[in-house]
Amino acid sequence: MKLNPAQERFSKNIGLTFRNPDLLLEALTHASLSGAPQRDNQRLEFLGDRVLGLVIAEVLLQQAPEANEGELAPRFNALVRKETCADVAVQIDLGSALMMGRSEQASGGRRKTALLGDAMEALIAAVYEDKGFEAARAFVLDLWGDRVAAVDENSQDAKTALQEWAQARGMTPPAYIEMSREGPDHAPVFEISVELENGANAIGRAGSKRAAQQSAAAALLTALTGE
Repeated sequence: MKLNPAQERFSKNIGLTFRNPDLLLEALTHASLSGAPQRDNQRLEFLGDRVLGLVIAEVLLQQAPEANEGELAPRFNALVRKETCADVAVQIDLGSALMMGRSEQASGGRRKTALLGDAMEALIAAVYEDKGFEAARAFVLDLWGDRVAAVDENSQDAKTALQEWAQARGMTPPAYIEMSREGPDHAPVFEISVELENGANAIGRAGSKRAAQQSAAAALLTALTGE
C-alpha cells in the first residue's frame, strides 16, 4: 500500500524517508479504520511509549547529573504524558496524515489529544523499527529539545499535585464531576468540577475531559495555595 498525498507531504515535512513505508502507514492508522490492509497503530504505540521514555530519561539524567529520582520523576512525567505527545503531534501536523474511520473523523478525531498522542508514540516506534535507536533518539530530541530545556524543575501535573496536597492533609482524593458538555461533536467543551472533602471546589473548562480536569485542579490549587 502506498502513502497517500497527505502522508507523502507529512513524511517530507518531518524529513524522514522510510525504507519500509508500511511502518509509517501502520503508525498513521487509527483502530477505528476498518478493513485497512495494515495493522492499526496500537502495537507501535506500545513500543513508542517505551522508546520515548528511554530517550527522555537518558537526556534528563545528562541534563541534571545531581538530581535525585524524586526531582527527575515530575520532569519525566511532564515530558512523556499524553498531552505533551499530542502537542508535538500538532507541531508537526500529524493529524493531517492520520487514517481513521468516518465516524471518528466526523467527531474531530484529527484534533483529539488521545489520538494524536497515541499516533505520536507510534510514529516514534516506526522510526525506531525502520532506522534503529540512534535515529529514533535524534528524532525525539529534535522534537522535544526545547521542551526538555524548559521543563520546570518542579513540574507536576495539577491533578497529581492536588491529590498529594489533599493526602498530606488526611483527606480523601479529589472528586471530579462532569457538569456539562457543549458544542458540536467535533469541537466539544467540557465543564468539570473538582471538590475536596472539606468542600473546597473549582471549575475547569476545556476541549477534552482530561484537560478540563487538569484545568479545574490547577484552579483549585491556585485558590488553596495562592500560587
